[in-house]
Amino acid sequence: MKIGLSSYSLFRAINSGEMSILDAIQWVADNGGEHIEIVPMGSLNLENNPELIEQIKEKAASVGIDVSNYLIGANFITDSREAFEEEVDRVKKHVDIANALGVKFMRHDVAWRAGEDATIEQFEKDLPLLVEACQQIADHAKQYGITTSIENHGFYVQASDRVQRLVNEVNRENFKTTVDIGNFMCVDEDSVAAVKKNIKYASVVHFKDFYLRPSYQNPGDGWFQTTSGNYLRGAIVGHGDIDMREVVKVVKNSGFDGYISIEFEGLEDCRQGSKIGLSNVRRFFEEA
Repeated sequence: MKIGLSSYSLFRAINSGEMSILDAIQWVADNGGEHIEIVPMGSLNLENNPELIEQIKEKAASVGIDVSNYLIGANFITDSREAFEEEVDRVKKHVDIANALGVKFMRHDVAWRAGEDATIEQFEKDLPLLVEACQQIADHAKQYGITTSIENHGFYVQASDRVQRLVNEVNRENFKTTVDIGNFMCVDEDSVAAVKKNIKYASVVHFKDFYLRPSYQNPGDGWFQTTSGNYLRGAIVGHGDIDMREVVKVVKNSGFDGYISIEFEGLEDCRQGSKIGLSNVRRFFEEA
């Protein structure tokens, strides 16, 4: 098991130009991280940039950490078959980027729907198309020894049962789920219970934390609502309302021995939040 950080955690500093992705790699190593996930958001774009890909690999090797996972957005709910195929092809090209980075894990999203469009009935209607896309991409990734995954992310395919349904229908050894322990709260699932359900399908595990307030206690700016109207705000891992120590026990007792990645999206300075989160998760596993 290796504990590290998603570059998403340092997004604000990277996107503002305060840090480059190479600075972020150095920062992770300096703060005890054993790997970094690469999330090409904002100013960080690896498409048609083989030079930067090589620089990332070389920097990670020089400071002694792994480049563990490559994470992108995707949406296979399109207006036409042609658009669907274009989106699948686009994601396949990102699989090629993941291979160039030397990673063996890649997460891609599958669909975005909200509100009344995000029902279980609609999910079942969309499922065959989502399965087809994920199968094609996993089959493309297999030649590189890459395991692709869906994260419980984006409200529509976020609940543990929906993620399981998709993984089982895709039915590929190299298609799993990036289990984000915090994101289950966005669809009002208890993190401990949901992790227990999905940890056996995990390729990578994200540690994220949230503060939770009930729907009748609107805290104001900085919070967002869950599917049933409760309020969440990103927290430093270990500071929020998730029973983090119990989640750690679930992950540890499951036999999972892969990459653990901290994701910070709180209001605090991203470096401070990431540093404390790394330290807390490391300590929790040592104490479990």
